[in-house]
Amino acid sequence: MATETESLSTRIEIRGLVKRYHHQPVLNQITLTLNDGDFCILVGDNGAGKTTLLRILAGLVQPTQGEIAVGGSSLAVNPNLRRIIGYVGHQPMLYQDLTAQENLRHYARLYQIQDTESAVTHSMAGLGLTLQQDQPVRTFSRGMQQRLSLARALLHNPSILLFDEPYTGLDQDAAIFLDHTLRGLHTPGRTILLAAHRPQRLLTMASHIAWLRNGCISQHILVKNLHEAPQLSRYLQEEA
Repeated sequence: MATETESLSTRIEIRGLVKRYHHQPVLNQITLTLNDGDFCILVGDNGAGKTTLLRILAGLVQPTQGEIAVGGSSLAVNPNLRRIIGYVGHQPMLYQDLTAQENLRHYARLYQIQDTESAVTHSMAGLGLTLQQDQPVRTFSRGMQQRLSLARALLHNPSILLFDEPYTGLDQDAAIFLDHTLRGLHTPGRTILLAAHRPQRLLTMASHIAWLRNGCISQHILVKNLHEAPQLSRYLQEEA
């Protein structure tokens, strides 16, 4: 039987979102809507507020003002909505002295997953980690830690995925593996928002692109319509 959160739409509506630090606005009246199944690349300069926005959506940071709705329900009023969100940030959020399997078991308990062993086994197999399941995370390369971080974020089969610069520090093989994984994750029932400083490799798989600058979303368009946004196109070329 589907739970209340599993049956929700994955439409994300951000209205009038503001975040200030020490009275200085980082996000200033953000308005953005992502529909069911959208894969949106979030671009912007370093320090533009991409990480802050993703951490607010993940429930890790409280906004100064504004509203976020998921499937028409307020994230602030219904904290259970966080159960349908998976987040991969700059930090892998892993315990370095625990093994890969021990890390996933820990998070499975936090997510209150009933069949822990099955979920852990499935998640590790899906990210190609079965052979490394008994190794301490501190022995993993950056690419392997990123795989385990993905496995952690996917344990509870979230219908909304948030990624913050997931390609940072990856070698070519790890980046290609991530390309393949992201393509597989982009399904009709899942909404993805991914922040990328250099998003060119993502333009062939994403449906939308949003430009965060001066604390606001200045443009939000279909990737296929980039030719209609010359300023954004020039920005992307400059960041290549």
